[in-house]
Amino acid sequence: MSMSILDVLIQYYPIFLKGALGTLKFAAIAVFFGSLLGSLIALLNLSKNKILNIIALVYVNVLRGTPLLVQMYIAYYFLPMAFPILEGLGKTATVILALIINSSAYVSEIIRSGIQSVDKGQTEAARSLGMSAKNCMIRIVLPQAVKNILPALANEYIAMIKETSLAGTFMLYELMYTKVLLATKYLVWQPLFIIAGIYLVMTMVLTSLVRILEKRLSVSD
Repeated sequence: MSMSILDVLIQYYPIFLKGALGTLKFAAIAVFFGSLLGSLIALLNLSKNKILNIIALVYVNVLRGTPLLVQMYIAYYFLPMAFPILEGLGKTATVILALIINSSAYVSEIIRSGIQSVDKGQTEAARSLGMSAKNCMIRIVLPQAVKNILPALANEYIAMIKETSLAGTFMLYELMYTKVLLATKYLVWQPLFIIAGIYLVMTMVLTSLVRILEKRLSVSD
């Protein structure tokens, strides 16, 4: 007699909990470091140097135009061969590196569009008053761009939570990998419904928090 979904959840909830925490952790790491790298790519994209523009454009288009799973396989198998120094990182680090690089391409577009959404007239006025380009960016542009960037970054985190399900392919302990663990106990369909439910709850809660953040940011406009 097969176990019900509720029975499986009650009996094996520590496994699902650990998987969910792993998913949230991997997504947070990917978006945090992806934001740092994405900021650099965004600056290259906004640079007046055409060569830097092309580099950033190719970087973003390649990563956004190819499947994340393919990028993970390239990071897992090819990078250690191409760069022997990466051999000691292990499978977890190489897969997370793929998540970071993939996230950086999307974050760079978020940051770029956030900066460009600021009225150019304000920048021109600040420069006409003698403010340097650096100070203008820090004091005028970025504070206003953050209002557009933060909610979009939160949405990127939500999207990355679902993307990390691919990491289970490489035996990283995240939510989708719990299906593999429970398959050894002859549980096939029950874990899938539980996993789907957990993903749904996480994304719905985070989406609600993003809406609250957007409302609070809009109040100060």
